[in-house]
Amino acid sequence: RDYGREREVILGAREAAAERGVSPALAEELLRLLIRSSLTTQEQASVIARGTGSGRRALVIGGAGKMGSWFVSFLASQGFTVEVADPAAAPEGVARVADWRSTDLKHDYILLATPLGITDAILRDLALRRPPGVIFDVGSLKSPLRAGLMALRSHGCKVTSVHPMFGPDTELLSGRHVVFVDLGNAPALAAARELFAPTMAEQVVMSLDDHDRLIAYVLGLSHALNIAFFTALAESGEAAPKLAQMSSTTFDAQLDVASRVAQESPELYYEIQSLNDYGAESLEALSQAVERLRAAVLSQDHEAFVALMRRGRDYLDDRRSQAERRA
Repeated sequence: RDYGREREVILGAREAAAERGVSPALAEELLRLLIRSSLTTQEQASVIARGTGSGRRALVIGGAGKMGSWFVSFLASQGFTVEVADPAAAPEGVARVADWRSTDLKHDYILLATPLGITDAILRDLALRRPPGVIFDVGSLKSPLRAGLMALRSHGCKVTSVHPMFGPDTELLSGRHVVFVDLGNAPALAAARELFAPTMAEQVVMSLDDHDRLIAYVLGLSHALNIAFFTALAESGEAAPKLAQMSSTTFDAQLDVASRVAQESPELYYEIQSLNDYGAESLEALSQAVERLRAAVLSQDHEAFVALMRRGRDYLDDRRSQAERRA
């Protein structure tokens, strides 16, 4: 994907729209929709053409769930013969068993898309069976799975761990990240990465501890910030009903994100906060940041307040520059 060329085309479209009295923002939005649709078609065609799974089997434990169903479709599009192990109904047209223990486990890939709270036990049980194929989970956290992942490794299994940084409604992987956790088995890591080779997803490899340390900020901090935001609004007393009548660009943007967070699973979000070995670190950072802001305002410390704003701006500018260089 040529991001530089896309930028040129979009800027040209905005200029042309302005010259004709049409909203540049509308022109950009329409063009981005066209680009996205085209890229989605290209990516799906690439996945199918590659045929990575031709003549191979894949088992998705938890394949009836939202993310499990996404992987069922993804693997099937690559030509895999996909089986689902899930007490719930499998996607239409897919072979299903209620319990993975009743399968022969002679699959080329065994993927766990199960709730975080039960995944570690399944990994440990799998280790006792020593399946010959590549085994990986797709959980948001890896700390709670450490024992199971290490059990598979010690039993000589081809194990790795994957974290797709997108939701089950995602169609286009361009611009999305897939994190691969290196557990010391190079063939397993390479095999997991091979599944995403036909896509435009950005692949990132890191250790288990680095993953959870970063996720404490990427997910834990962002979730906590939004939970704190809508909690403060909900508990604002008499101001609460009046807030619904007010609007500003910044408030509306934050409210939009917080509204989406509020619709997510409280159980999953609690697990992300409570089960991460490094979760307390990001919560403490948030608490300290809020306290510094509060202290600067209450003490009328103009310099401290400006310093917070400038430091944040410098960080975000640097982050944007790095992203543009990668593109």
